Amino acid sequence: MTSLRLAMDTAFWDLNVSSAQNLEGTARAVPGEAAPLGMARASRVLRPQQLSFLSRAFPLGLVPSFAPTPCKDLGSFAIQSLLLGPSSDRWMGLAGQFRPRKLISNIKKEVTMGDELEWPQFKDVAMHFLDKSLYALGLFSQISLTPETSLLFNMERHGDKTGRRAKAMLLHELPRHDVTIEAAWPELFLDSKGNYWDVPTSVSLDVASLIPDSGLRYRFGLHKNGGQPEALNFSSTDIPLTLLPGVCAKAAVSYEKSMDFWREQEKSTRARKLVKKPAWISSYDERLQEPHATISGIIGGTYATWFGDGNISNPKRRNQFHADFFGSLCYTIQFGKFKKDFNDLRRISARLDICSASAFMKGVSHLISDTTKRQVNTEFNPLATPRLNVILQQQVAGPIVFSVDSRVSLVSPSGKPCVDDVMFGLSYYFWKLKSGKILAWFSPKRKEAMVELRLFEF
Repeated sequence: MTSLRLAMDTAFWDLNVSSAQNLEGTARAVPGEAAPLGMARASRVLRPQQLSFLSRAFPLGLVPSFAPTPCKDLGSFAIQSLLLGPSSDRWMGLAGQFRPRKLISNIKKEVTMGDELEWPQFKDVAMHFLDKSLYALGLFSQISLTPETSLLFNMERHGDKTGRRAKAMLLHELPRHDVTIEAAWPELFLDSKGNYWDVPTSVSLDVASLIPDSGLRYRFGLHKNGGQPEALNFSSTDIPLTLLPGVCAKAAVSYEKSMDFWREQEKSTRARKLVKKPAWISSYDERLQEPHATISGIIGGTYATWFGDGNISNPKRRNQFHADFFGSLCYTIQFGKFKKDFNDLRRISARLDICSASAFMKGVSHLISDTTKRQVNTEFNPLATPRLNVILQQQVAGPIVFSVDSRVSLVSPSGKPCVDDVMFGLSYYFWKLKSGKILAWFSPKRKEAMVELRLFEF
């Protein structure tokens, strides 16, 4: 049901998506737009904890990433490493990043300028290592104030950019709710077109109910944007309305339901529970050990009220009051128990999303009107089109699985279906973690690639 809840979570400001643009490894999805791909949703594990685990899998603890930068000399390739890891007696960690392309090209120029590397040239070569634009540093901390309350803080500085990024988050667990208070300056957002935006200040309060796999779920909260959003790595004046300055009070409620057409349940008796399974008969992921065919759905509504002067700085009008409905329908089928080394996992998941019922109904009425009058409506609302999300997973060998996650708009400005986004992933599962994997993903749309540790996620 996790992928279904994207339809509701994208209406708020706290949906994290994976990003290689910063050391934190996350950005926020722009609320009110199409839900991001399931593979794009960020890991629940903090980035320093990820780097601590990944350092054991990569030579010298150097974890690669790939993300475009405004400065072409720096290149897109970067290496991240955990310089100081958190421990039982240390509540902070220090992460670093290095971009080697500019350094290599500068050293190459110095070497080719002369036949022999003399002392003055050697000093010039050494000075290139001190170029601060090659490096980035991030400080991360996590403090448990009480068993139910945690305080997170991180700050990072990139040598090729002015200013620094900082974020503070307070998490509190109630018996049936999660409460989150967060502030960031600036906050990094990612829109559905693959473009990044920096909002100077972002403060939010969010309360979410906790439910099992099915049932009633609700969320409510407050959010405040401050300052004029700035486009990163591209130039545009078409700022998303939900990023403009102002205060928004929002509430959402949804109902989820899931039903199995068939499921081959893993047999477990009391006697077997007392005996630990050998590794060779255990599934690489306990959440993928039961072949099944399942249909699930979610339907809900959102209500938002805006306060502020965001409309002054943008020619588009932002509605002060907004209410809408949304819905998703998902079908998943899995073959194999993910125990054998070959051909023991094939999983297909297809989800149909209607992000905005009001925009969808307007689109249908315009289509009927245009068909009757034989006219073509030049205005196109991206939220009016249903979107089909398809995830394909295929075992390659042993714990290695190849995945493709794609999103197709059934209607486009040209009148034909088109592929909005696609991501490719290669995962290595660890059966000792019960449900954990290292995921290396690539997004052609964003021209980004990243390696992450993910736990209890498909």
